[in-house]
Amino acid sequence: MRELGIVGAIWGKGIVITTIADEWLERPKDLIKRHFVSFAPNELWCSDIAYVKTRAGWAYVAFIIDVFSKMIVGWKVANSLKSDLATDALAQAMAQRPDTEDLIHHSDRGVQCLSVAFSTTLLAAGIRPSVGTTGDSYDNALA
Repeated sequence: MRELGIVGAIWGKGIVITTIADEWLERPKDLIKRHFVSFAPNELWCSDIAYVKTRAGWAYVAFIIDVFSKMIVGWKVANSLKSDLATDALAQAMAQRPDTEDLIHHSDRGVQCLSVAFSTTLLAAGIRPSVGTTGDSYDNALA
């Protein structure tokens, strides 16, 4: 098998990559540097996407958490990872908490939160984007 370059199947738990980073995208700086501290509502939001296995297949849940209250202020469930998943969760958060002046939105480097639609929504609301590093759970630990 080695001579032919054939590798056997690997069973069990392997490494699962959940953040799909696009290395070519220009990305915002990390404005919070793992300091998940907020002294008032709507100063810092953190977001992420969770993968949930169901009988019908995979479901994806995008959520946004207000760091001060630790409350989920926006969320969306879908059966695909298209960029509107994160954008719809953001729209719900902004509808629930419309005062977004001086707000920082922090996420991992997933392409959904770096998409044109998501970035445009942040810019239009005056929200400053912040992203951590890829594959580092501590950079988005609250979410």
